[in-house]
Amino acid sequence: MGGANRRKPKEYVVRLGVSLEPSLLRLLDAWVRERNSPSRSDAIRALIRKELSDQTLGDPDADSVATVTLLYRHDAPNVLRRLAAEQHRWGDHIRFSGHIHLRGDTCVEVLGMVGSRRELVRAAEDLRGIRGVAFGDYSITSPSIVGGSTGHRHPHRKIS
Repeated sequence: MGGANRRKPKEYVVRLGVSLEPSLLRLLDAWVRERNSPSRSDAIRALIRKELSDQTLGDPDADSVATVTLLYRHDAPNVLRRLAAEQHRWGDHIRFSGHIHLRGDTCVEVLGMVGSRRELVRAAEDLRGIRGVAFGDYSITSPSIVGGSTGHRHPHRKIS
């Protein structure tokens, strides 16, 4: 079996105690219920991972993954041509593209992307700035917080 199929050994769990004020514990318990976490521990792990991801993403060259969501009317003049051109421009970074037809000639495009944080912010801003795109948003995180990486290599040709 090749190295790509090998799994990292599972880590064991370390138990620790945390002291919280009752008001903060009530807020934590409400948040656990709202996000449908199986436990306080799961919720606290999520908070720690979020903080570590934010810290990692402080580096513009950090290995990152992004989702980009674009909402548009497909009958807007040239929007499909512009979207295709911009997606080809960022093609080295796009690993997934999904298209959903909504009612009223409206569509949503969802892209999964990899690269440095700097590249992904620039790509997302370029994509959501396309004339005819009514709304665009993106989320960026670091796969390193769960021990992963994108496998994406740098540098790329200069994007103009």
